[in-house]
Amino acid sequence: MTQLPFDALIAILIVPLVAAVILAALPGYKSTARLNVLACFLTFIFAVSLAVERPLAGRLLFVDDLSIVFVILNALVGLTTSIFSASYIAHELDTGKLNSIYVRFYHATYQIMMFAMNLALISNNIGLMWVAVEMATLTTVLMVGIYRTPEALEAAWKYFILGSVGIALALFGTILFYVAAVPVVGQGLDAMTWTLLINRMSAVDPALLNIAFVFLMLGYGTKVGLVPVHAWLPDAHAEGPTPISAVLSGLLLNVALYAVLRFKLLMVANGEAIAPGPMMIAMGLTSLVFAAFMLYQRRDIKRLFAYSSIEHMGIITFAFGIGGPLANFAGLLHMTMHSLTKSAIFFAVGQIAQVKRTQKIDEIRGLTVSHPVLGWGLVLGVVAIAGLPPMGVFMSEFLVVTSTFVKTPWLALPLVFGLLLALGALLGKLGGMAFGKPSGGLGPVEASYFPMILHLSLVLMAGFYIPEPIVVWFQHVASLLG
Repeated sequence: MTQLPFDALIAILIVPLVAAVILAALPGYKSTARLNVLACFLTFIFAVSLAVERPLAGRLLFVDDLSIVFVILNALVGLTTSIFSASYIAHELDTGKLNSIYVRFYHATYQIMMFAMNLALISNNIGLMWVAVEMATLTTVLMVGIYRTPEALEAAWKYFILGSVGIALALFGTILFYVAAVPVVGQGLDAMTWTLLINRMSAVDPALLNIAFVFLMLGYGTKVGLVPVHAWLPDAHAEGPTPISAVLSGLLLNVALYAVLRFKLLMVANGEAIAPGPMMIAMGLTSLVFAAFMLYQRRDIKRLFAYSSIEHMGIITFAFGIGGPLANFAGLLHMTMHSLTKSAIFFAVGQIAQVKRTQKIDEIRGLTVSHPVLGWGLVLGVVAIAGLPPMGVFMSEFLVVTSTFVKTPWLALPLVFGLLLALGALLGKLGGMAFGKPSGGLGPVEASYFPMILHLSLVLMAGFYIPEPIVVWFQHVASLLG
């Protein structure tokens, strides 16, 4: 591996930072929206280049096959969401929900959020990773409350308070990891450098590691949206701008999960430490079943899919908790499919809320008649996220269930029960919204269909065929995860 002349690792940090500074000062909506898309496009190009020629690891930054999966997915969904944001936020500006200052703030903060998430994914320092996750949390808190309504501000405060509790627990766990590593690695940055820790973990005191992982799992689990530390997520989705809902479900939850996986690898490297799998299985399975029941009681369309995100992050965490090549492959595939599908659903939901002028499920009817592209897009998205064939989510869920039967058959019953329970709830809610006589507002669609169609096309294609290089890549990552 050679050092690139212009390190792509640095570029995916510099581009959003520079863009954020310019966006904060740039007047005019069209220019800020276009620059936001351009910055995300450049970040995506540099992210893809990491898979072609990888920079050398440093003390603060590095990439491996695991992080590249997250970085490319993060950049792709960030790009398509910025395209959706351009027309979505224009509508909010036209209707008076946002003014030009807030729009400028939105785009600048969007790039800071992309910077923070990228930094978390390429950090070679567990302390720096914690800082980056906290920065990403704070920026999304500001964006959730951007409408400045009482409900939006309450949701932002709730997110801030619960997120702060979670990140404080993660900080304490990180400190305990550092304290445990100091006698083996030495003081300073070395005791927080992941590439050094992974090679020396067998000599680290397992007692401290066990306590640290409990705090880390609860702390970062808050950001993942796992039960019982999930309460911020439905409010944040319901009250914030819809593009941020897409980012939260499609990206930020993955970033927190990435932190959990990094520490899971460290724990596994110490043969005397507790196995992280059982705790991940318990929180994942609880999240799945709890969220599946909660889906039946939702009356707000964005809250409905917020609980669906909790359900699917539970499935992904469960899969990584089961472990082994097949379950880890299923977890990676399901994470990818969920990010693409759920962001596509929120692209559709954002436009539906604008044209129908409501988020109440009972007031949204006959979408396939009044707005065929939106209506059938929602149908396809719900079919996908419910795990029905021929969509890619069906394939990943099938692999999760199969790996569970192979390793722990007795866990397959509650897993399948939760999946079927969620399936019934989502299809029941979909029927009235998609079919029947149209009701509610019938305004024109102004946001772009392209991001939704692109994501759903990729998910549909994955149900039939996944390119061999991606399969080999995911298999390699799955073997690294243990």
